[in-house]
Amino acid sequence: MKNFIISAMAKVRGLINVLVPIKKGSQIIILILLFTNSLLGQEYERYKKLVDTTVTSKYLGFEKNITITVPFEWQEDLDRDFPLVIVFDRQNQRSHKYILNTIDYLTSNEQMPSAIIISVESGQNRFVETWHKASGVEGLALENEKFIFDELIPLAEEKYSASSYRLLVGHSRYGYFTTSLFHSRINDLNAVVSLSPFFEQDNVDLTDSIAQLANQSFISKKYYRYGIGNDYPDDFHKMDSTLKKLNNSTIDSKGVLFSEAAHNVTPGLTIATTLYEIFEEWSKIQSKYFSNDQIELEIMNSLEDEIIANYGSRLEFSIGVLNGKGWFFYNDEKYDKAIEAWELLIKSYPNFSDAHLYIIDAKLKLNQDVSQTIENFKKSLASSKIYSEEKKNELLKELENINN
Repeated sequence: MKNFIISAMAKVRGLINVLVPIKKGSQIIILILLFTNSLLGQEYERYKKLVDTTVTSKYLGFEKNITITVPFEWQEDLDRDFPLVIVFDRQNQRSHKYILNTIDYLTSNEQMPSAIIISVESGQNRFVETWHKASGVEGLALENEKFIFDELIPLAEEKYSASSYRLLVGHSRYGYFTTSLFHSRINDLNAVVSLSPFFEQDNVDLTDSIAQLANQSFISKKYYRYGIGNDYPDDFHKMDSTLKKLNNSTIDSKGVLFSEAAHNVTPGLTIATTLYEIFEEWSKIQSKYFSNDQIELEIMNSLEDEIIANYGSRLEFSIGVLNGKGWFFYNDEKYDKAIEAWELLIKSYPNFSDAHLYIIDAKLKLNQDVSQTIENFKKSLASSKIYSEEKKNELLKELENINN
């Protein structure tokens, strides 16, 4: 098996890091081929840009340019969904690219789940899109809200397999607007990250709106994070005071003040920490499964329940954790447990055909019949779109090597 692993690793084209326990108390990083040729040259490790497109909003009355970015394992006919992250202000290329690369970095390091990312551009209508009618009759904030929840999110669910988990990221005016949505649409959201926001317009004070959440309770946690630089320190302190008075166990909220940071620097200073904090509990829960002390795979059901209780939606464990658990048992010569762990991996990542090869090898160690597993492997490989044709042929050759 060692030669099989080394042979497979030598053919890597696109790489992700997958944690593999070698023995109790130690871990190494093994690089496993996962990407198709279409990903070569991409700036992301775990994501690919699927499409730039334009949608016409009947509520706003004009077009909105969007980009759909998906994890490498996404494919149109895959029987699973992914949490949705909507990032506003696509037109700010520097901060937008930094935000997406941060999501990619955290996903690659097993610190947040794979997600569907929709980036929304705002051009000349950016002001009125985030302006409430209470502040000016031309304001389209309500229409923009309807665009997001009645047009954009349904599109993400129907066409791109977005789940019911929704996280919004907005900067400046969209920091203001996403904060307002945390109040008006909190039942339809799971998390909001507001970067360099302000909290007041004429006749609108969002600190008053957020204060109204004190007496509400929710079936799962709602996360709110904001970061402000040297432009709106008074707004920071006012919102900070409001959040500290909420005393609501179902709202996890916090802000950070960067006293000397410029308006366009705050997004980069804020985004990594806030996303880590939002998914910290998810990471903690999957670590219970990954622990070397955990040998009962049945715990997966209760851990999934913990995730749903905290986040209000199913969030799949990362591919590295699921795959690493299989190798942990394999290297301990607990081949039946390894098979069970890789079957759980296939359940979450059905187009990761390599897992079938690992199961075949483990079954052969147990002198078990592998005919059905070989059939499952070939079926998975034929339908999988995460491998190039060249890589598929290589995997078929690996099957011959294992089975001989």
